[in-house]
Parts: sequence; structure tokens; C-alpha cells
Amino acid sequence: MSAPSSKTPIWLDCDTGHDDAYALLLCAHDPKVELLGVSTVHGNAALEQTTYNTRAILEAVGKRHVKVYTGASKPLVRDAVHAADIHGESGLDGVTLLPSPVEPAATDVDHLEAMYRALMATPPNTAWLVSTGTLTNIGMLFQKYTHLAAHLKGLSIMGGAVGGGFTDAPMGTVEGEGERFGNWTPYAEFNIYCDPEASHFIFSHPVLKPKTTLVPLDLTHQVLGTKKVRQTQLYGDAIWNSPGSKSDHTPSAVRALFTQIMSFFAGTYAEVFSITEGPPLHDPLAVAAAYNPEIFDDRGGERFQVDVVTEGLHSSDKSKVGELGRTKVTKLPIGEGGCRIPRSVNLDAFWGSIESALKCADAVSPMPKVSIQELEEAGVFNGIEKLQ
Repeated sequence: MSAPSSKTPIWLDCDTGHDDAYALLLCAHDPKVELLGVSTVHGNAALEQTTYNTRAILEAVGKRHVKVYTGASKPLVRDAVHAADIHGESGLDGVTLLPSPVEPAATDVDHLEAMYRALMATPPNTAWLVSTGTLTNIGMLFQKYTHLAAHLKGLSIMGGAVGGGFTDAPMGTVEGEGERFGNWTPYAEFNIYCDPEASHFIFSHPVLKPKTTLVPLDLTHQVLGTKKVRQTQLYGDAIWNSPGSKSDHTPSAVRALFTQIMSFFAGTYAEVFSITEGPPLHDPLAVAAAYNPEIFDDRGGERFQVDVVTEGLHSSDKSKVGELGRTKVTKLPIGEGGCRIPRSVNLDAFWGSIESALKCADAVSPMPKVSIQELEEAGVFNGIEKLQ
């Protein structure tokens, strides 16, 4: 009998925008992860676009062979909503270095069957399902395959917002509204707001509840892509350890791509939420929480009941929206099973995993070298000191 794998099997369900790209990077290149496959969903942009973006990012990081399955184009019972204000119409606006994908989306089976087969093929209590987009695919999966929840080790979700001083993370302000804890409405985080019915189903599921980790805005807003983070990402961590040791400071195409991704994200967060230190990198934290839980602090095992508000309409009229998509969180007594919601993360460990994944991507990426002039024209050095 072979020894059990030291890698964590993960299926990633995403709506690839700027921060999902980093979730794909970790899934593709962290040595602790076995990436089972990827499914796409409506959210940051329309489904066709999020699927294209996913395939393009996997192409960029040298993982074109990973199968990408096209999922749901709209919520369970509502019309789709997209985040053009943050990610642009394409979901990856401002990213001119993105390569065209070579491999088409997989069509051998539908996305739900692909997810089910891959997860059930793993040993019991080993695999994680990670959701960084709307929860439509996830809700449909567990409605169709009712016994799958018992087989999984965990479900990690980027979504929701707690508020009420849950952490001291900067949540931003919006002109005319003041402080808020949601990022789509004053109450609601985008992923939950998009499909509140699917979200309600997941957080009410008796088997999934104690297996679920929720990564809310209160946590992700502690992880900001500061100028130093972007500088390290562009040139590698060697610039801080021995800045004079490298004769060639021309960044690789992969590093330039991810810096361009983060820089656009920084611009929209500064403009929309007045968060100017750097953009919060939401989605890769949900991946890290699945395979590297020890870098997160849940205060010795805090667990919570999560209730999702489903009353209200997707509307530009605030009076019709109400608190739709709000995640109301109640702390449970010690020992009672519920959702894990970490309050903080070891930033050095997290950014170290991003840097390690970038190094691995550098080694296998098919992207051609890019000249300094081309990088300048692409705006890669905007807001970052260019090394000579």
C-alpha cells in the first residue's frame, strides 16, 4: 500500500477576476496542494468571461493541462450581477499582459459531475472544496449529490462580512455612506449577495456547517497589496535580502503579469472604497485556509452560526435591496459544531507562499520574455520603484 499523500486535494470553484488569479496561482504551484480541477461561475464578470480568464491565468502559470469546467451562468433564482466597478467588464480589466489560453474548456462531462467524480475519487476526509466566487455551483452540487458532504474534509468559502469590530481591518468608506462592512452594499459582501439562496442553503446544511471555513472581508482586509508587496512580487524577495546581488533587474513576464493584476485592483479599491494602502487580496486566503490552516488564528477554536438574509431584491434602489446578502454571525458555545471564521492570519507566511508559488510559475510559464520598454508601456512600474 502506498503512503498517503502529503498534499491536500483541492477543487477550486471561481469567478476569475483580479484576486481569483492568485487563488489559481496557489492551487497550481503550492507544493502542499493537489489541484483536482477548476470550475467557473458567474460573478465578477459574465460566465463566458470568467471561464476565459481562468483558462488564461492557468496558461500564464504553465498549467494549461488543468481541466476547467464551465458552471452556472446565473444564480439559483435571481438574475446575475457583475462587479464591473471593481474588476471591469472583462473581470480582468487593465491586464494587457494576459496570454491567450491554448486549451479549451472541458466538455467531457458537466461541471457538477466533474466536481463530484474528482472529489469522490479522493480518500474520505481528505479533499477540500474551495469557493472564491458566488455559491451557485456549490449549492447545486450538494443539492444533487446529497452524500458528498460527508465525504469531504472541508469547504472553504471567501465571502461574507461580519462587522461589529470582529477585527480591526480597514473596511473602507463610500462617499455619502460613511463606514460600512459590506463591499457591495453597506451590509453585504458581493459573493453572498449574488446568490443569497445558494449561500443560505450552504450555511444551513447540517453536515457542511462544522466542515466550513468562512473567510470574510473582516479577515481579507488585513491582507493588503502594499507598495512593498508589489515590489517584492515584481522582482522577487531577493531584492530585500541582497539588493545589490542581481545584475539583471528585468522582471519575468509572470511577475509582471501579477503585478499588473494587483496594480489595477489597487486603483479600483482606492477609487471606490478609499483604501489607498493597497487592495485586499481576498480569494487566495480561502485556498490557504484549506491547506495551511495553522497560519490562521481562530482564537482557540471559535465556531459560529452563519445566517444569510434572503429578503430583498437585486436592485439599484437601496430601499428594495435592504439587507439582502448580509451574513449574520452568532458565536456558538464551546464544543458546538459550526462554521470556522478566523480573525487573523500570519502575513509573512501567507505572502511567503505567494512568493514561492511565483517562483514555481516562473520556472514553467510559457510566456515569452518582455523588455523593460514593453513593461513600461504596460504600466507595470506605476507606483513601484523601478530597479536599474
